[in-house]
Amino acid sequence: MPQSPHIVLIVADNLGWGELGCYGGGALRGAPTPNIDKLATEGLLLHNFNVESDCVPTRSALMSGRHPIRTGCLQSVPAGLPQGLNRNEITLAQQLSGQGYATAHYGKWHLGDVPGRYPSDRGFDDWYGIPRTTDESQFTSTLGFDPSVVDLPYIMEGKAGAVSRQVKVYDLDTRRGIDAELVERATRFMTENVRQDRPFFLYLPLVHLHFPTLPHPDFAGRTGAGDFADAMVELDHRVGQIVQAVDELGIRDDTVFIFCSDNGPEFRRPYRGTAGPWRGTYHTAMEGSLRVPFILRWPGKVAPNRISNEIVHVTDLFTTLSLIGGASIPDDRPIDGIDQRDFFTGASEKSLREGFPFYIKNELRAVKWRHWKLHFYWEPEVNEGKGKLESPLLFNLIQDPKEETDVLIFNTWVMNPILKMVRQFNLSCAAHPNTEPGAPDKD
Repeated sequence: MPQSPHIVLIVADNLGWGELGCYGGGALRGAPTPNIDKLATEGLLLHNFNVESDCVPTRSALMSGRHPIRTGCLQSVPAGLPQGLNRNEITLAQQLSGQGYATAHYGKWHLGDVPGRYPSDRGFDDWYGIPRTTDESQFTSTLGFDPSVVDLPYIMEGKAGAVSRQVKVYDLDTRRGIDAELVERATRFMTENVRQDRPFFLYLPLVHLHFPTLPHPDFAGRTGAGDFADAMVELDHRVGQIVQAVDELGIRDDTVFIFCSDNGPEFRRPYRGTAGPWRGTYHTAMEGSLRVPFILRWPGKVAPNRISNEIVHVTDLFTTLSLIGGASIPDDRPIDGIDQRDFFTGASEKSLREGFPFYIKNELRAVKWRHWKLHFYWEPEVNEGKGKLESPLLFNLIQDPKEETDVLIFNTWVMNPILKMVRQFNLSCAAHPNTEPGAPDKD
């Protein structure tokens, strides 16, 4: 077997903290998740894994190890407008490819939809999926849709060194079947590289549960609880297929296997999800937006049945997986990701991360530090904000997980470490200016 471990990174789309059985959902939501629940018993389950507010910023943070305010990847942008991760950013795929890994991306990219910014241009040997977002699958079925003024959405594919091509229109039918296709290609990719005794990095950003949350025809009506629950059951099945493939290929002990979500739950009815005990959905600065499921299995390295409430941020995956794969961390720019190898493997019970700033677009909405959360804006529901607060709100997340009781008046000392963190981050941005959204590539 190769000395470097294989890396499988499955990212669900808008899977809330409270959806899975191992996080208190599952059958409670009308959608049992036995495959993911079993995976959770085989490694580390995090209660405090944190992401960004939207699909694009989280994916850019994962790929670059940098907060999106630095990279200019602040929000989802319609087709035909400048978007994506600037080519001067170094991606996780480039890091691992440079160490001899075979790399593949199957799923939703959302970090560039023009030549030069497709996955096959950014360190992936092979890719198949959608360059932007899933709601585009509704376009062609919408009353009044005018294809003369809107770019048709396509499922695409490409290989490194070649031109990416359009495969088929991304509509409601192909949306229902795409996750099955992704898993099929992923399994083939893993099989081919195991035969070649080559380490691989499989990045599998699935489409479920992003709206429109529609199950594969084989799962439609499976639960009797509607499309959302049917799609949850399908998601669990797809993850189970990848787990089974890894185990049957005989690489279980040589594979870092991660399952997580990119954002908190959907807020658009009828596809509204749940964050369990946390308040809010994605597109807010509430804990229901920040905290999402995270499970890590690495037999012999990560102990089974381990649960932790230590803070980990999505940028940490860039740094940690780069180091696991033998790559050095870039030193010519600020990297916000922290090396969590000791924490993940149990050499340390504590995460090295104490907190992080949380932006929505250009606004610093909140800061987490230890078990405290300071809000500079208050918007518990999407589009219901009232502007910047004159006096910030402080919450103790252990005592008050739903962020209901402001305790700043009793704990003004917490402002000191939090504002010092903000100052250090601002100084870093001043020393290394942020990329403006839509900035052109320089190379």
